[in-house]
Amino acid sequence: MSRSQLLRASPTMFDIKWLDKLSRVHWTVPLLIFVPAIAAALLLGFIHGVGAWALAWVAGGYVIWTLTEYWLHRVVFHFAPEEGVGARLHWIIHGVHHDHPNDPMRLVMPPSVSVPLAALFVYVFYLVFGSPGFLPLSAGFLGGYLAYDMLHYHVHHRHATTRLGKLMRELHMRHHFQDGGTGYGVSAPFWDHVFGTATRRPAGRQAGPRQPAARH
Repeated sequence: MSRSQLLRASPTMFDIKWLDKLSRVHWTVPLLIFVPAIAAALLLGFIHGVGAWALAWVAGGYVIWTLTEYWLHRVVFHFAPEEGVGARLHWIIHGVHHDHPNDPMRLVMPPSVSVPLAALFVYVFYLVFGSPGFLPLSAGFLGGYLAYDMLHYHVHHRHATTRLGKLMRELHMRHHFQDGGTGYGVSAPFWDHVFGTATRRPAGRQAGPRQPAARH
């Protein structure tokens, strides 16, 4: 098997066939689930009188998402025990993605995980911020998550054409192929600069890291 094939085709994760199928998700599935949820949260927020504060709540939700993305990636996804149940869980959660980063069916979070987590965050927002503010806040948070999922798929499977797109792709590919201990902010790399984990180019090197070609 060539290196490109190895990076693309991840092995079976679970012995139970239907469970393994649930771990493989087409990139459009989060759109079908979360776009209606985000629209409903915004609409309900206005119905319940959030008014002119809606934009501030949405922005706050987005900021909370970017911090969640960064720390979840850094602390949970990259906590890697060497053996036992912890090692198995790490491989299921994130290790398989680093071993086979170009598998198109394992680049977005399965709904079996993302939906319960989203519901938990929305409930916490309700407890902390109350109604109706938690509704647009949740919309901003879920919108940030959806943008992350789509960007993550894009940097692995599409050739960027804009300067920003090329930069985002390069930073994430460096996280995969140069230094997995940096570059935790996939959709919000500015947090890596704030928390001291920004990916740096090797001295005297200007081009991006060598990597398998993106697949369409």
